[in-house]
Amino acid sequence: MLMARTAADPIFRALADPTRRHVLDVLRDGARSVTELLAEFRISQPALSRHLKVLRDARLVVFKRDGRLNLYQLNAEPMEAVHDWMQHYQEFWLGNFRALGDVLADEAKKKGD
Repeated sequence: MLMARTAADPIFRALADPTRRHVLDVLRDGARSVTELLAEFRISQPALSRHLKVLRDARLVVFKRDGRLNLYQLNAEPMEAVHDWMQHYQEFWLGNFRALGDVLADEAKKKGD
């Protein structure tokens, strides 16, 4: 069965790559130039540029010009869609853990009787 496409799909695709997640982690501390970002990675400038394009297309980073510098800045707002999607699963797992806790408590009570 094919799942329906959502507006969050580009965000999930962007977050699927560990290099792109690391770029986002670096940008949490503030805007960086491509040169500054390159210092954090063992990849070529063209490879980093491709990752930055995917992140820009997903709106997870924004590009701004500061004089002669080209800076990239984190835009965490689109991640709200990921958070909302994950929230359903968090509720699912918390319910399962509560049920498991109840079963274990009942078993412990039976052994104590």
